[in-house]
Amino acid sequence: MATARFQAMDAAGVLAQVSERYRNGPLTKASIRDNLAALFALYDAVKTSVRIDQVRMVDGAAWVYSTGEVSGRLRGLGVWTTALSWEREPEVARREGGSWRLAGPGP
Repeated sequence: MATARFQAMDAAGVLAQVSERYRNGPLTKASIRDNLAALFALYDAVKTSVRIDQVRMVDGAAWVYSTGEVSGRLRGLGVWTTALSWEREPEVARREGGSWRLAGPGP
C-alpha cells in the first residue's frame, strides 16, 4: 500500500501509513513529509523495491527488517538515479486505530 502511494507520488497517502508519534533517530513524521516534498520536486517519477527480510513480534509491535532501494527520474533530464538504498534496516509498526502504522524503533 505505502509503496504504491509512494510510486504515485501521493505524499498524503504515504504519510497515512506513518504514526503521528513516529520517531527513528532524528526522523519524525514532519521530516518524512519534508523529505517526500523534496523527492517529489526533484524527480518526475519514482519507484521503489522493498524486500521484507524478517518480521518479529515484540510486545505487540512488529519489528520489520527490510532491504530496498528508492530511485527517481530526474526532472528535466530524464535520467534515473538511486536516491536511497538500505540493507536489513529495522522499522517498527504498531496498531493504531485498527490499522498498522510505522512508529519507528524510537530515538
